[in-house]
Amino acid sequence: MLARALALALLVAAGCSHVSTVRLQEEAVEVGPGLRPLAAIQANAISAYFLFIPMPGVDLDKAVNQLLVVAAKTMGADKVVLLDFDATPDGGIWGWRKLIGWRSARAIGIAVQVTTPAADPHADDGPEPPAPAGPAPKPATPP
Repeated sequence: MLARALALALLVAAGCSHVSTVRLQEEAVEVGPGLRPLAAIQANAISAYFLFIPMPGVDLDKAVNQLLVVAAKTMGADKVVLLDFDATPDGGIWGWRKLIGWRSARAIGIAVQVTTPAADPHADDGPEPPAPAGPAPKPATPP
């Protein structure tokens, strides 16, 4: 019985994370030129504290990089746009929340695929051949 109670206490104290996704209709959501929306993603992570000791710690890195971006890449997205994130502050008066409390982090974004080719880096060069390397020729002076 004690072993079950200890296992349950460890599971509760370990914190949890959750990722929610919803597919988006391309014609219903505008995300910008050259981008095709795939899904809206929300990632939440919660960590419990006991006497200032995190079980395990939660931060924006976990919510954004380890949950949201991984979910977007798994869906075949190239990027995440309209990113919004939030985390319980760690310092100041919020530090007392660690005594017996929790910390949470949340990240929201839209997973998109890039549909246009990359911009031509030489688009502004024009049709003329590039100038030769080296010193410029001196203009001719009349006699």
